[in-house]
Amino acid sequence: MDITDVWTELAIPGRRIVYLIMDGLGGLADADSGRTALDAADTPNLDELARDSSCGLLEMVGPGITPGSGPGHLALFGYDPLRWRIGRGVLSALGIDFPLEPGDLAARVNFATLDDAGNITDRRAGRIPTDLNRRLCDKIASAVQLDFDGTLFFEPESEHRALLVLRGEGLSDDLPDTDPQATGRPPVDMTPNSDAAEKSAALVADFLEQAHAALADESPANGLLLRGFQRHEPLPGLEERFGLRGLCLAEYPMYRGLARLLGMEVAPKPDGIDGLFDAAEQRLGDDFDFFFLHVKGTDSAGEDGDLARKADVIEAVDHQLPRLLALRPDVLVITGDHSTPATMASHSWHPVPVLLHARHARRGSAERFDETACLAGALGLRRGVDLMGLALGHAGRLNKFGA
Repeated sequence: MDITDVWTELAIPGRRIVYLIMDGLGGLADADSGRTALDAADTPNLDELARDSSCGLLEMVGPGITPGSGPGHLALFGYDPLRWRIGRGVLSALGIDFPLEPGDLAARVNFATLDDAGNITDRRAGRIPTDLNRRLCDKIASAVQLDFDGTLFFEPESEHRALLVLRGEGLSDDLPDTDPQATGRPPVDMTPNSDAAEKSAALVADFLEQAHAALADESPANGLLLRGFQRHEPLPGLEERFGLRGLCLAEYPMYRGLARLLGMEVAPKPDGIDGLFDAAEQRLGDDFDFFFLHVKGTDSAGEDGDLARKADVIEAVDHQLPRLLALRPDVLVITGDHSTPATMASHSWHPVPVLLHARHARRGSAERFDETACLAGALGLRRGVDLMGLALGHAGRLNKFGA
């Protein structure tokens, strides 16, 4: 038993919880300016809220471990990512409403650009438009014929991302990612990590060979990179574990998929940051206990190494924040799922700023909402998975433990 199982035992009805997650929120000081995106952004509303909240930093998985978005969000929702592991493929499938069945093998796909030597020059093929993605997926699905007693599905997600699903008997997810997470290298060979995965590895290798042949005359998306292989097995949801009936307001497919995997209702896609807060105004009066609002732009800008654009996204959220506060959420949490420093242009292991605003939240010494100020806040440095317990407690949703 771990602490999350204790929350399950103690869970009772109570007040509403709202999570506002700015993906990849955390950062590192830029060498030229000496500022993170949070430092650079003009955030009067976040700073004022931080002074009236419990602030701290969250370590999503463990010291020195760089989390993917899946593990980062699982931690925020009270699922220890070392115990509950979900591949990006399963999240992608659920995010586009693909009807996964138990045992399906799913993988996240990136369209990529390869040079004449087979080395990767762009892991995202210039973030191709989704319309081109759809055409290429149709082209690959028509061209590839695998010799196995099962079914192959190849579906567009958005921009450069797509989904591969194999459905059949005896499939294993003990497979390597073919994405080396770097340019100037070839894709990683599809070699099984265990004997049990030999059949799956052979099928995926055959798929890649045929798919690359079909893409040979395309530019810039002439290659594929696969990651996050997983066989689908359903998880216990938030309502089963913590008595929370959840609603997801997110634009990006993966996060909609994660919400659906945890039993949340998923609202129609909001249109940008303004649309997200429009949807919050429309839906926060609905009969839900838990609301998950997701902002993707902070992460995308960080991955592109664009500190100014990341600061702009944070400012756009700050500008809309009074609309959310006017709805008077009982417990409001603002944080990210991991750090994506623009100076690194990638996810990192650095803890993420968090604020928790509630009637009985203990105030600390944080004067603004940034990495340095939050370290001096009342929450200190916490495990990411601890956040759900704090939210439940502040919402009056946990019974007393023991006599």
